[in-house]
Amino acid sequence: MQLFVKFFKQKACGIHRCSFFLLAECRTKIMAKDAIALMDHLGWRKAHIFGHSMGAMIACKLAALVPDRVLSLALLNVTGGGFECLPKFDSRTISVAIRFLKAKTPEQRAAVDLDTHYTKEYLDEQVGSSTRRAILYQEYVKGISSTGMQSSHGFDGQVNACWTHKMTRTEIELIRSAGFLVSVIHGRHDIIAQIYHARRLAKKLQPVARMVDLHGGHLVSHERTEEVNQALCELISASEKKLSPHVWTNFSKDSSWWSEKGSLLGQNKCRGQNLQRLRNSLCRKAASKHVVCLWSLYVHVRVYTKGYKKCASSQSWVFPHIS
Repeated sequence: MQLFVKFFKQKACGIHRCSFFLLAECRTKIMAKDAIALMDHLGWRKAHIFGHSMGAMIACKLAALVPDRVLSLALLNVTGGGFECLPKFDSRTISVAIRFLKAKTPEQRAAVDLDTHYTKEYLDEQVGSSTRRAILYQEYVKGISSTGMQSSHGFDGQVNACWTHKMTRTEIELIRSAGFLVSVIHGRHDIIAQIYHARRLAKKLQPVARMVDLHGGHLVSHERTEEVNQALCELISASEKKLSPHVWTNFSKDSSWWSEKGSLLGQNKCRGQNLQRLRNSLCRKAASKHVVCLWSLYVHVRVYTKGYKKCASSQSWVFPHIS
């Protein structure tokens, strides 16, 4: 399988130093239009669209804007934006957040980025006479030193893009009805983008989406390179074979988020009717008894793939289709 891969730098990738660019420009929809313009410039009529983290949000917008130009869609460590960008609150995450805010040097930033991107088990693995943490630490320090520390403007732009991102029901329907397949790939121990939100998005995209959850952190593509590559190759292959969405998906027919929501509302209505009947029955049988019912309802990214090594400051990937 021959693939041409195009990496490109987003306007809010976190290394901008200019103080005058507008936060209004740092939105996933605008960035998706940038990606479409790049496809036009390259002469790519259609492509397999892959995105990671914020890049996956941008990929979603691109797919909704020009669904007829998408051959397949892969979303790695994605959320729905807004409050879903809030990390899991526990002692580890709070510690990482404090260290992140205090990081003023490439060494300090590299140390906190490692704990943000990977699982402890992965970092503690022995690689020769050293640990993976020690090896990656040197690479991160070198990478951050060469590009410079993330500017406050770049960070603000990245946060604004993620916080204002939202996929409307209309956009979800555009993706679902376009006919291309979707793969949602996520690390189970991601402390930045919680897997619950990725699975929720995958269910909304039924029946065209497949959920692939792997043991890993936010950079699951680094921790589980072979598994991620296999999932991406399977997506491309299934798309080229025009595999039926019902064969592609690994969700049951009734696991759609919309159907679950409707089912829940139906159950609540039914239960409400039953409670009303129970209340009336009890009132008739014993007026002196009272029944009370409480119804509680910048990340500097290094991407490693088998066979080649490439450093990329972009988090959106566009794979053109080769016929």
